[in-house]
Amino acid sequence: MACHILFFALLALASSHVNVMASDPSQLQDFCVADLKSPVLVNGFVCKPPMHVTADDFFFSGLDKPGNTSNQLGSKVTQVNVNQIAGLNTLGISLARIDYAPYGLNPPHTHPRATEILAVLEGTLYVGFVTSNTNNGNLLFTKMLKKGDVFVFPEGLIHFQFNHGSTPAVAIAALSSQNPGVITIANAVFGSNPPISDAVLAKAFQVGQDTIKYLQAQFWMDNN
Repeated sequence: MACHILFFALLALASSHVNVMASDPSQLQDFCVADLKSPVLVNGFVCKPPMHVTADDFFFSGLDKPGNTSNQLGSKVTQVNVNQIAGLNTLGISLARIDYAPYGLNPPHTHPRATEILAVLEGTLYVGFVTSNTNNGNLLFTKMLKKGDVFVFPEGLIHFQFNHGSTPAVAIAALSSQNPGVITIANAVFGSNPPISDAVLAKAFQVGQDTIKYLQAQFWMDNN
């Protein structure tokens, strides 16, 4: 009896370890097409009845069309996640097209629920990510990418892409979550609603409160 209890305890521990390592829970059926209109929310979306599922639930069109980069960042992210393809629900993947104007920037941001792998289709990109706090500080890893190059940004870490050239650039990003989320650092810190106390930010950034008030007064746009 004791052996059986130990076996099931180890099995439960192993199962929980696997679940913790996974970015999204694994599906328990062929598919679970998201019912985006349902008022019921779980960790993901509830499933649409299978008899109501169509091929269009697994389809998205238009990723060949350039995004509008006429903004202050000079970049546009076209997301293709569970909100665009309901059939991605529970599958643990998504992608995005990123367009960059000459010298356009996809600003420092994180994906709290996903690792990202980026492939450059056109142009030249200067990319990088910063590690979490270590005894050696926050380490920066950067690389200059050209057409055909691929780079990985680990889950949850701050990263960026900058078009280093005078011509437009395009990249495709694949992410290990149906809904990876995005936190743009400057927007979150200086553009939160309501604002973070300027006394808190002044002390955090070791600058005067006037500097913080100036930054909070700016328009922090979202390129997603």
